[in-house]
Amino acid sequence: MGTDRILSSKLSEFGETIFAEMSALATRTGAVNLGQGFPDTDGPAVVAEAAIDAIRAGHNQYPPGPGIAPLRQAVARHQHRFYGIDVDPDTEVLITAGATEALTAAMLSLCDDGDEVVTFEPWYDSYGAAIAMAGATRKVVTLRPPDYGFEPEELRAAIGPRTRLILLNTPHNPTGKVFSADELAFIAELCVEHDLFAVTDEVYEHLVFDGEHRPLCTFDGMADRTVTISSAGKTFSFTGWKIGWACAPPPLLQAVRTAKQYLTYVNGAPFQHAIAVGLDLGDDYYDTFRATLQQKRDRLADGLESVGFDVFRPAGTYFITTDIRRFGTDDGRAFCLALPERCGVVAVPNVVFYDNKHEGRHLVRFTFCKQDSVLDEAISRLGALRSAGAA
Repeated sequence: MGTDRILSSKLSEFGETIFAEMSALATRTGAVNLGQGFPDTDGPAVVAEAAIDAIRAGHNQYPPGPGIAPLRQAVARHQHRFYGIDVDPDTEVLITAGATEALTAAMLSLCDDGDEVVTFEPWYDSYGAAIAMAGATRKVVTLRPPDYGFEPEELRAAIGPRTRLILLNTPHNPTGKVFSADELAFIAELCVEHDLFAVTDEVYEHLVFDGEHRPLCTFDGMADRTVTISSAGKTFSFTGWKIGWACAPPPLLQAVRTAKQYLTYVNGAPFQHAIAVGLDLGDDYYDTFRATLQQKRDRLADGLESVGFDVFRPAGTYFITTDIRRFGTDDGRAFCLALPERCGVVAVPNVVFYDNKHEGRHLVRFTFCKQDSVLDEAISRLGALRSAGAA
């Protein structure tokens, strides 16, 4: 049977993710992998020990469908502690297999065939797949460097009679943009005006270096129409545990849960206990975590600039976008495919995150959630671009 009859036409444009492709290239060539965004050190020991304790205590069977009560309660405390948001842990918090499952369940439960989802490009690759699986169509509004702002009227024009929701990622991957209060207020105004839902991906909420993270659900008219999604992977550097959550008013959350139960059903019982411990860590952990990653941002950004890249220093996340045109090319994908052999470093071409390919063709993303020695080695290797006279 041909693959055209096996692979759903809804997903045929996605195929293997660029992250898997570039990570395989890093393994094959022995290159420093600054492509895929996962840390190379574990998170807090107290959280890891809590997972071990949970395993030894016998928390190894199916957890409750909504997630264990201690974690749902910890998520509720977190939302109040950092944002003044009051959520009911019993009816407004759902534990998921990472943020990706929460996003996919939200798309499946809130969208019907023919609906439209408005999002910003560049967009994280799972968004397109989740929207397609729901039978919806994505409409994009472009964020443009250097500040990655958007044209308000472009966003307004993207909304039509079939628009169901706006999908927002802030802090934003891959650009590192942190949406401003004014931008969020405008998005909220449009949601209310057109009676739209909002789904927000806030997994980098504790990695804001410049500006302030404000959940969209805190703006006027948004509390009853927003699904707020986050996860533990980025905040605690345990990306492989895949513990995420969604917060929403009961009718929306019940819809998301209905879809979620047919995806993984439940997951990560002992890890749920551990993340409940992590969310209650003191401010010193969150402050140190942010400061450490900001130092790494500046370390890599300075190094990339010294090599010759045009760098768009991010306000949040752990990714840096660069412009490669100083190196005599505007083809980011070809540049990234050649870079491991040329310099022994892996990066990701931003063009894969765009519908409008010309917008991102010349942009390349690096991650800085690595040990300083790894970042320094990558910068040293990238010096070959400069020494070759390309810069």
